[in-house]
Amino acid sequence: MKKLLLLSLLAVSFIFNVNAQEYKIVTVIESIIPMGLGRSRILEHTQAQDYRNFTTSREDGKDSKQGDVSRGDAKVDALEETKLLNFFSGVGINFQNIASNDAIVSSKINEMCKAGWQLAFVTSAVESVGSKDDNNGIFITRLFFKK
Repeated sequence: MKKLLLLSLLAVSFIFNVNAQEYKIVTVIESIIPMGLGRSRILEHTQAQDYRNFTTSREDGKDSKQGDVSRGDAKVDALEETKLLNFFSGVGINFQNIASNDAIVSSKINEMCKAGWQLAFVTSAVESVGSKDDNNGIFITRLFFKK
């Protein structure tokens, strides 16, 4: 009887855990500033935040209470930073840096998968003025994991 009860409890707890999903975002920022002047990183938050603490509602569409929300409170203090290399060296695109970043990012993805996370989807973007005199810009990739 005890075994049957234990098995029933185990089965019920498994059913409840199957439906719960958790998501985590890992951000990869790769600088396109030449000669090592930019900063490239993998960033992962290690501190939970509740979006409800920073959310307000509007009743008439005009009056927002967002001024009451402190930007400083929205910042996490605990995060993991992994150094990456910049896309460009002093003479142009540095393919060795790109391959090195790929190896480091692959290592991060593999480690997340070993920890039970599944890569759900990826999105990326570039921020750059794009003019002849543009010396700034980043390539940002967000990796969305779930388990």
